[in-house]
Amino acid sequence: MRGGDRPGLLRELRRVVPEERVVASREARTLYAYDATLAESMPDVVVYVRSAAEVANVLKLAGERAVPVVPRGAGTGLSGGSVPARGGIALVLAGMNLILEIDRGNMVAVCEPGVVTGDLQEAVERCGLFYPPDPASLKACTLGGNVAENAGGPHGLKYGVTGDYVLGLDVVLASGELVRLGGRQLKNVTGYNLVQFFVGSEGTLGVITGITLRLLPLPAARRTMACSFAELDQAAAAVTAVLSSGVIPATLELMDKSCINCVEDYLHLGLDRQVEAMLLIEVDGMPEAVRAEIATIDRVCRQNGAAHLQVAVDAAAAATLWRARRAVSPAIARVRPTRIGEDICVPRSALGAMVREIRRIAGHFALEIVIFGHAGDGNLHPNILCDRRDRAGMARVEEAAAAIFAACVRLGGTLSGEHGIGLSKKPFLSLDLAPPAIRLMQDLKRTMDPAGILNPGKIFSDRD
Repeated sequence: MRGGDRPGLLRELRRVVPEERVVASREARTLYAYDATLAESMPDVVVYVRSAAEVANVLKLAGERAVPVVPRGAGTGLSGGSVPARGGIALVLAGMNLILEIDRGNMVAVCEPGVVTGDLQEAVERCGLFYPPDPASLKACTLGGNVAENAGGPHGLKYGVTGDYVLGLDVVLASGELVRLGGRQLKNVTGYNLVQFFVGSEGTLGVITGITLRLLPLPAARRTMACSFAELDQAAAAVTAVLSSGVIPATLELMDKSCINCVEDYLHLGLDRQVEAMLLIEVDGMPEAVRAEIATIDRVCRQNGAAHLQVAVDAAAAATLWRARRAVSPAIARVRPTRIGEDICVPRSALGAMVREIRRIAGHFALEIVIFGHAGDGNLHPNILCDRRDRAGMARVEEAAAAIFAACVRLGGTLSGEHGIGLSKKPFLSLDLAPPAIRLMQDLKRTMDPAGILNPGKIFSDRD
């Protein structure tokens, strides 16, 4: 739309959406020019929608004019997915924020895409139910974005990620047609699995306007423990040993020495600065099973050289242990002006090797890289601490990130475990996927969105 007929577009949009919700001021457009990455690009207009019908009307109009449309939730994404790379319409769905139904009998929730993930969790827990996916930004991120990126979190090890809970979707296609996919049933092999086709599609295939989610019974008991290890390899071995023992923890989180020191500088919790790694482990279920599992984990970690173990005696003590993990992002943000948070996933057996590679890369490029993540499923978040004003330093950051991605794929891993490809990782897609796989994805994109209006410029690089 840049350089095109913006006044004409505004007039037509204001015929299908109330005038006060079609905004083109520079101030409003700036708010939707970025997400939680360093990427920035201004939309031409911001449209705040309140219904699937309004979304459909906007897409019909955009298709007629070949104007890009970028779906937008809370903007907490970490891959540039909601940045309007080619201008156009920032389609803000945050106002579609109703929990329409919590169906206790069928254990499902029906929600609009703008529902904040943490709000849904609290609402279903009041009904004795449980929605496990828990991205770090759960107090702010929205369900529509979670589905679009197939977001994960610490509970991914035992309970899976967002896509494992999506039973049904309402989606507006690029044509403006509304389709309803799936439903409340747990089994469904009627035709292609189109529900999962849209999960993780990053807003490039359709706009999600309704979500039906599977819920679980709320676990009766939980126990949390922290285990410190003098050597990183001991922690990595303990992860494998715990899972080989027959116990599947609800969470199994890793913090390396740099991460521990950042958190200790920030909160002064009494963390051991001398150890190389700390595991934060939580188990849940029936009380008798929880007691047995925590005892097994205690034994296995000691056998693998745990230097110190602390089991929370109650919920307050558990919250204190989790405080260290939850504080990682603000703690490392204090160290340098800029941090680049990456997201890679390797087979669990390669966890130690991947961390060693990251440390080697940090030394080679003279950078500080803090490592934490979901060790139980091999999902690591190396955070590169830097200053975006330092051009030479940022050039080293880019080289280091590329080296991390290459090492990850070499060890049998993948470019993203939960953040998506978006803008930030699209130059590296061919590291992970063979040309026929990329062409298949591009063919599907062209079929679903022949005019290329849905979140253009994402996932695929110009050379793909």
